[in-house]
Amino acid sequence: MTEPILPSLKPTMMKDRVSVIFIEKGNLDVLDGAFVVVDKNGVRTHIPVGGVACLMLEPGTRVSHAAVTLASRVGCLLVWIGDGGVRLYASGQPGGARADRLLYQAKLALDDDARLRVVRKMYEMRFKEKPPERRSVEQLRGIEGVRVRKMYELLARQYGVTWKSRNYDYSEWESGDMSNRCLSSATACLYGICEAAILAAGYAPAIGFIHTGKPQSFVYDIADIFKFETVVPVAFRIASKNPKEPEREVRLACRDAFRQSKLLSRIIPSIEQILSAGGIEKPKAHEEAVPIAIPNKENIGDAGHRG
Repeated sequence: MTEPILPSLKPTMMKDRVSVIFIEKGNLDVLDGAFVVVDKNGVRTHIPVGGVACLMLEPGTRVSHAAVTLASRVGCLLVWIGDGGVRLYASGQPGGARADRLLYQAKLALDDDARLRVVRKMYEMRFKEKPPERRSVEQLRGIEGVRVRKMYELLARQYGVTWKSRNYDYSEWESGDMSNRCLSSATACLYGICEAAILAAGYAPAIGFIHTGKPQSFVYDIADIFKFETVVPVAFRIASKNPKEPEREVRLACRDAFRQSKLLSRIIPSIEQILSAGGIEKPKAHEEAVPIAIPNKENIGDAGHRG
């Protein structure tokens, strides 16, 4: 059992954190100033305070008031997900969005021309080429959908996986085919780390540009930029092995993919680059605003897993 680490009164910089830890079953509480997970047999597992960007809480997990309080103090995102990560039910925001960045993001989303420029930049970063000229957001979304479906087909063929379409029924998780189950688990890992980065940067997960009208619209926007270079190949590779515990295998593999690609170090700078393409001047931060935590590439840990 590891020794507990006492929390700082200020959130730890993102550069000093691992990415995501999944908790499948047990009670999340605080002991000696640190997170602790207690399973049904009374076994305790300590989690370093300030060392985790996001805790993903699956069914069978209970969270104490003390744990939520500690998470808010150290800037750790709590995300409640379905079995195997099939759904993202809710999240606890660590510290809150910054007013200057929230207004900036909203202004970009509400200005049709600025929004289009942001979407075009997202397209360029995702596909490594400029999008067709004189296309609306809706048209670019359609072009993107066609390309994504083709990329799924190509990767499925590369890994020798049977592929029909991206489809699953969250109410009957076990009925889904292996490929879709692995993809859902993989994207849950990616959504968790992206939402943690968005909130750490002071922006709102709900204000999206391509995706709209959902609590995690901006999370989906940002995750899509990195999806096919990180978690989708992982999902198909694991699915090709037909493992007994696909969700767990996917999480461990995503951990390695995030570490190797230094993903956490890239998300916040990418967000800033994308939004700056909108052509609207970023407002000056209030003198009391907390600086955002931009991770550097030299100090990024890996994700963890419990269960």
